[in-house]
Amino acid sequence: MLLGVSACAHNPDGTPQHPALAGPEANDPLEGMNRGIFWFNDQVDQAVLRPVAQAYRWAIPPALRDAVSNVLNNVRSPLTLANNLLQGDWDGAGVTVERFVINSTVGIGGLVDVAAANGIPYHYESLSQTFAVWGIDEGPYLVLPFLGASSVRDAVGFGLEAWGDPVTRVSSNTNNDWANYTRVGLTVLDVRSTYFEALDDLRKNSVDYYAAIRAAYRQQRDGYVLNGKADPRQYPSIPDYSQNPDP
Repeated sequence: MLLGVSACAHNPDGTPQHPALAGPEANDPLEGMNRGIFWFNDQVDQAVLRPVAQAYRWAIPPALRDAVSNVLNNVRSPLTLANNLLQGDWDGAGVTVERFVINSTVGIGGLVDVAAANGIPYHYESLSQTFAVWGIDEGPYLVLPFLGASSVRDAVGFGLEAWGDPVTRVSSNTNNDWANYTRVGLTVLDVRSTYFEALDDLRKNSVDYYAAIRAAYRQQRDGYVLNGKADPRQYPSIPDYSQNPDP
């Protein structure tokens, strides 16, 4: 089984199906529109997000940035657990609960990832991954305004998670919307800061920055769906757009 106990759907004859993974093709029939939105997002990133992330990295020590990441991961635990259960990944669900209890107590509300330090690493699960495990294809590649690279499946999963997230629901129902806005802002800052050098390198060394981001995103999503397991389909690798065009 690919994603844990009973995590994959099965064929009528009882043999397991593989999750719906991205193929080697670009699957980008809306490329013209996507490139336009990508250009807009890139202007926002270069004018706002990158400078803010750069200032954040300069002003905040790495240990404190790690603490922010740890808290954000810990707060996401209910969503991770829900997706573990929806995938039938009982082992993963147990790990999620164990991590949450350890880090919320000994780890001082998640500031310190004590669980990872003791051999229980963080794992990311989303509704998009759950859809993939259920066999739902990714659909066309999409670039969403402000949100960036996505697909039809990922966009639907993101929207449903954003609506059903327990932190969002509690914040809204108790008139504490500021808590959710703060979490969203910190998440954007944390992600942009984490990928600061990687995006700079990709921009500098790519023949086609848009195509490089598209390839990297789709490979990353497959990696999440497979939970680090080898791709069983043996597709050829997606072309490497990151080679420096200069001789």
